[in-house]
Amino acid sequence: MTDLYQSQRAMRHMRTVALQRGYVAVLDIGTSKIACLILKIGAPRRAGLADGVGAMGGQNAIRVIGAATTRSRGVRFGEISALAETEKAIRTVITGAQNQAQTRVDHVIACFSGAQPRSYGLEGAVDIIGDTVGEGDVGRVLAACEVPDFGDGRSVLHAQPVNFSLDHRSGLSDPRGQAGARLATDMHVVTADGAVVESVLRAISRCHLECAGIASSAYVAGLSSLVEDEQELGGACIDMGGGSTGISIFMRKHMIYADAVRMGGDHVTGDIAMGLQVSMTQAERIKTVHGGVVATGRDDREMIDLGGETGDWDRDSRRISRSDLIGIMRPRIEEILEEVRARLDAAWFDSLPSQSIVLTGGGSQVPGIDGLASRILGQQVRLGRPLRVQGLPQAATGPDFSAAVGLALFAAHPQDECWDFEIPAERYPARSLRRAMKWFQDNW
Repeated sequence: MTDLYQSQRAMRHMRTVALQRGYVAVLDIGTSKIACLILKIGAPRRAGLADGVGAMGGQNAIRVIGAATTRSRGVRFGEISALAETEKAIRTVITGAQNQAQTRVDHVIACFSGAQPRSYGLEGAVDIIGDTVGEGDVGRVLAACEVPDFGDGRSVLHAQPVNFSLDHRSGLSDPRGQAGARLATDMHVVTADGAVVESVLRAISRCHLECAGIASSAYVAGLSSLVEDEQELGGACIDMGGGSTGISIFMRKHMIYADAVRMGGDHVTGDIAMGLQVSMTQAERIKTVHGGVVATGRDDREMIDLGGETGDWDRDSRRISRSDLIGIMRPRIEEILEEVRARLDAAWFDSLPSQSIVLTGGGSQVPGIDGLASRILGQQVRLGRPLRVQGLPQAATGPDFSAAVGLALFAAHPQDECWDFEIPAERYPARSLRRAMKWFQDNW
């Protein structure tokens, strides 16, 4: 835990260095594509009480000056499976973005999906030294939390205080400078498979770049896709990628739950390829152009040319109806959404004041998927696109860029993490997610 804490502090320091230089790259390592945005960082919009780090610190203005994407290689289920192949893809996309920006970057902030994320709701409390809450008191209350048994080979991705309580007052986002006698905190910790995290860091290092931060794709996709009210009152972001589907729940503008389903759009493509006996490339084209999940009477008459280049005329001239295609796609998409519903039920999502659900990611672009999701998830579902960022090219404004755009927001406006404070001893208490959810119910 100590090594991880120091590693996260080191990356946070590199982010500060990158912001001072004025340029930083963000890298979304996905199963279907790898995207890179190069950001120009402006002066902070407001001065904070801290040193400019975290939600309590300054807010930096950002502008996208370079963007590039490439087909992902060596990534399965959102996790790197062939390091050399992924390294080549990262080099390609970084070079393309740098050429467009006409500048070189040395620091990269990366996100990835998969890696079996797990959520922990933690709490701690201490007596205040002095009359008002100081920086040291915040560090001590975080240190008052003991380390749970995360299991072997787990790494902490995020450790964010989501609430502070001072005596009888709760719901404080920044208690510093306020008078009181006893300070308490609720913290959300997300862990991931340490081997996956290490592979991402190694791939970046082999490209001669410094990693200035690492984040969960589910988290950053929520930052860019959920509107302010959804983040405040309770909302879930379902990021449907190629190899995995990320889930994040927000409350009071903080993420309070994260998970992932090891299925995504590539599994739908694979079903089409096997069902129709075509290549994955053909299956992806058919899915993109003709796909859907709700069949109508007209779809029985709409015929799709499968095409092919085998040289066998009978095989290459095959046709199917769109209804048949929907019959292949719908069961897999239903399976993914059923898994998502099970994760939301386990997180007590229906106990939040608002249960907004936003679908985003490349897999959410299948026509009719929002209606199907509403029936399976039992909530009102809308399709989400990322927030607009200055300089973002039109080609990068679709749902498949939600994680990349959210990572840009995370780079300039990160939430406070426990490693942003001087903590005398790294200890975190084992508390169930259910206990954390109970706090949100009791204190809303």
